[in-house]
Amino acid sequence: MSADINKTPMIQQYWEFRNKLPPNTLLFFRVGDFYEMFGADAERGAELLGVTLTKRSGLPLAGVPYHALQTYLQKALSAGVKIAICEQTEVAKPGKLVNRALVRIITPGTTLEETQLEAKHNNYILAIDENKSGLHAAWLDVSTAEFRIATSRERNSLLAVLQTLRPSEILVPESWQQGRTPPYLDGLLQWNLVSRTMDWHFDPKIGTETVCKILKVNSLQGFGIAEGNPALGAAGALLHYVSETLCETPAHIKKISELRSDDSMIIDAAGTRNLELFRSAAGTREGSLLAAIDGTRTAGGARLLERWLASPSRDISIIRNRQNCVESFFKSRTVMSRVLVALAYVKDIARTLTRLQNRLRAPRELGAIRESLAQLPEIKQALAMISPSPLDSVSARIETHGELYELLSGALAEDLPVDLEGVIRSGYDSRLDDLRNLRTDSKIWLTEFEKKLQNETDIRNLRVRYTSAFGYYIEVTKSNLSKVPESWVRRQTLVNVERYTTGELRQKEQEILQADELVSQREAEIYTGIVENVLQHSSSLTETALALAELDVFAGWAQIAQTWDYCKPEVDDSDVLQITDGRHPVVEQMLRRPGMSQTFVPNSTELSSSGTQINILTGPNMAGKSTYIRQVALITLLAQIGCWVPAKSARLGIADRIFCRVGASDELARGNSTFMVEMNETANILNNATSRSLVILDEIGRGTSTYDGLSIAWSVAEYIHGNADCGPRTLFATHYHELTRIAEELPRVKNFCVAVREWNNEIIFVRTVIPGAADRSYGIHVARLAGLPERVINRAREILADLEQSNDAFRRSLETEEKPGEGFSVPVVEESVPAKPHPAPVSPPKSRAVRTDPSQLSLF
Repeated sequence: MSADINKTPMIQQYWEFRNKLPPNTLLFFRVGDFYEMFGADAERGAELLGVTLTKRSGLPLAGVPYHALQTYLQKALSAGVKIAICEQTEVAKPGKLVNRALVRIITPGTTLEETQLEAKHNNYILAIDENKSGLHAAWLDVSTAEFRIATSRERNSLLAVLQTLRPSEILVPESWQQGRTPPYLDGLLQWNLVSRTMDWHFDPKIGTETVCKILKVNSLQGFGIAEGNPALGAAGALLHYVSETLCETPAHIKKISELRSDDSMIIDAAGTRNLELFRSAAGTREGSLLAAIDGTRTAGGARLLERWLASPSRDISIIRNRQNCVESFFKSRTVMSRVLVALAYVKDIARTLTRLQNRLRAPRELGAIRESLAQLPEIKQALAMISPSPLDSVSARIETHGELYELLSGALAEDLPVDLEGVIRSGYDSRLDDLRNLRTDSKIWLTEFEKKLQNETDIRNLRVRYTSAFGYYIEVTKSNLSKVPESWVRRQTLVNVERYTTGELRQKEQEILQADELVSQREAEIYTGIVENVLQHSSSLTETALALAELDVFAGWAQIAQTWDYCKPEVDDSDVLQITDGRHPVVEQMLRRPGMSQTFVPNSTELSSSGTQINILTGPNMAGKSTYIRQVALITLLAQIGCWVPAKSARLGIADRIFCRVGASDELARGNSTFMVEMNETANILNNATSRSLVILDEIGRGTSTYDGLSIAWSVAEYIHGNADCGPRTLFATHYHELTRIAEELPRVKNFCVAVREWNNEIIFVRTVIPGAADRSYGIHVARLAGLPERVINRAREILADLEQSNDAFRRSLETEEKPGEGFSVPVVEESVPAKPHPAPVSPPKSRAVRTDPSQLSLF
């Protein structure tokens, strides 16, 4: 480089590309065997990627080896940084500026490389817009071409759906900056990479034109999407952004569908978190519902399962069809086993096709198609054994592609290389075989030539070598220079060796390089033809991949049902929720892990919007109240995705939403108090629950004073019950035992408690839910089990006895007061603070604790 590096043609070319890129993007500029970064990119890239930063003529520069590109890409994407790849488009020639082109802008939401994708999780990029008509969204998994839109005037309902997507990147209008982002979206945007594009791209009319152009249709009505759908603005902006990052039109996207609120059960972010649907409380996949019901063998099956879990169906026909498919496998272990074994060898067809369609055509992509096609006849034959069955419609969508498999098996090498050299099997193409033989003969000539020169010169360590810069040469150590013939031509001088050539070597070099070039050209020509052949079958291969994913989910569920004794639930349009001997699907499995041999204690549940609408559940800490109410929600959810459920039997009327108000740990980091979060989530429930909803409430009011908490909990229960003939089916766990008196006043409320046995001043958790109310929380017993000092425990008992005595006296004084009039209200308490604190002034029900011999109990 010259003294003023900034004036060199290459650096000027670099800046031409760099100045066109959006913020938060590093440009990887190909120079020989490295991707170079210059200026501010070099400084940032060196720190981010852990590479060496140097300077030339004051210009910072850093680089990464081309063969290690994927490693560094992963580092950048993990940090939320985009990478633009600028490649050389011609072979470098001395004295000439190499032509280069921007081939990809890799972002977290548009990456296609296998190493940068989570196999079992869809990699969504989400575009959102908002106006007076509501919230509008479009999301796309570029790696699988799954493309959907949704719009809703009820912003929080759609927001709940979007949060389950866990997008890798979110696209918003450019004007959403400097505090103009709608506040209710802060939680969604806070933890994701946010990209921006011009506002006019979100115009629905322009968006419709963009979508129609890329899908190559005149109208979207064939996809069930009405003209003027406001979400098409977000869809168009999304496709525009993806086209820019791919540096070409995403032609592999063939479909678009609309998610409608009436199609699916809605579970908001709080419910998803509290029920641990996708991640456990520890933030891991293990311990989640998804992990407990995942029996899939393929990446496509795992992603489909996650999508179904995120969007449980409200269509009874869809649910029953899935249940019946599971039943077909459940009744035939042989077929189930054969299908699962074959599926274990099926690769990720959907993502492989997308890479092939987007110029990422490594030989192993075709190898994945070949290995997958090899399993299809076995799967079809296994399914035929139980035909006719509900699985027939799935099997019919699987095309074996026999001719394509024969082509891939006959043309591709058995062990596929990383690049194209050696990808075509010997014997497939006679012309390629001839060229390879010519090249092989030339390599043999080089070996014999080296031996001949060693004998003629008596230089035993003489070597004939090759580099891309100098071609073939003869290498001689300095100690043997006196033996070099005068006819040899010196090409290069190094510290310890000299490099020479001869007329004979130069002539052979041309023959060898020409043979190498011809072999590479012919091999690339054949390989390209095979790729195009595969892509001609992309539509049927995509449909086959989806059918295989469905089989994978159904067979996995059947195996889980056999292993864990699940039942086929009855799902209907009633308002009933009846579960006999239900179990928590996650906890049950955790108790059976190695080193643990406990058995989960089942419990039954009966709710009805118009009958027993609200179950008030009381009982001690650690007795299992939270586990019980969560298991009811999980069983309901499992039933509506079409899975069998952990119970002896179950009948479940379709639920439109599940609300779960438990915990608030992750909100504390956002500056919200526990009680404020609790009230926000409770308000969401009261404002949005319908008679079709299932509501799970755990310890409402615990984050404030006893009086305030009880009053709020009581009022919430009254509001959920309402004055109509029906209301949302509700499980209400509480430590406010006074709340159980509400069952005496409201007709659709019943009391239940978790039984506890006392023995020799010890408590034994039975885990069984029984009718009636508990009288105590046994908090001091639990504190002792936790290891609090005995002195603290004894003092706590003294204070408890004093408080109970004060409450009894206060209760007796209330008994002389006039009974409340029409309706029901919480007794009024003066605001003056008594000398000694005491619980809320309502008489608790009689004790239901039973003393018995612990040896007679069936423990969990």
